[in-house]
Amino acid sequence: MMMPTLGPDWMDPAWLLDRFGSQFFWVSTLIVFVECGLLFPILPGDSLLFAVGLFIANGALKFNIVTACVILTIAAFAGNVVGYEIGRAIGQPLYERQGRFVNKANFDKTHDFFEKYGAKALVLGRFVPIVRTFITVVAGVGKMDRRHFFVWSAVGAALWATGVTLAGYWLGQAFPALQDHLEAAILLIVAVSVIPMVLEYLKHRREAKAGLNA
Repeated sequence: MMMPTLGPDWMDPAWLLDRFGSQFFWVSTLIVFVECGLLFPILPGDSLLFAVGLFIANGALKFNIVTACVILTIAAFAGNVVGYEIGRAIGQPLYERQGRFVNKANFDKTHDFFEKYGAKALVLGRFVPIVRTFITVVAGVGKMDRRHFFVWSAVGAALWATGVTLAGYWLGQAFPALQDHLEAAILLIVAVSVIPMVLEYLKHRREAKAGLNA
């Protein structure tokens, strides 16, 4: 039996699998799309990707892992494109909203992240909650070149959606008992997923320090 997860039932992959059965994959795909493009930063994208891979590995979900990775990557990329076009079309008025999630503080945080990492933010931001949701909108507001955006966004979508899903699949095959500790496994994979951002931050610090000492 799986550990109960923190938060409401609908954020628990096991609950969603039990409720939707064979449609769990498509529900997860929709949630990934919405989280990446429609300004809902609290959706459990990381945990669902990991759970899809895990459930395929242990047979709870009858779906081809390669097909799953392709579809989830397309959903993540499509969500990004929608977010970008929303930002490009609506622009600055979005920054002035003070809703619970869509607010200036979240946009400012994402804007700073984008300013620091440039186009690479579209890849690194995939692994950062909240930033993942707003980064594409910020790119749209800033009128980032579409072709440039599509390339970096596609890279980020593939690394995130395919990488986290395959992590769940491989770990599920290697450790069948992992299903009983899903919440701990998800927390671990999220922690590991931010390593690229940490390495990039350390690289920037070294370069800044070297510049000061030059």
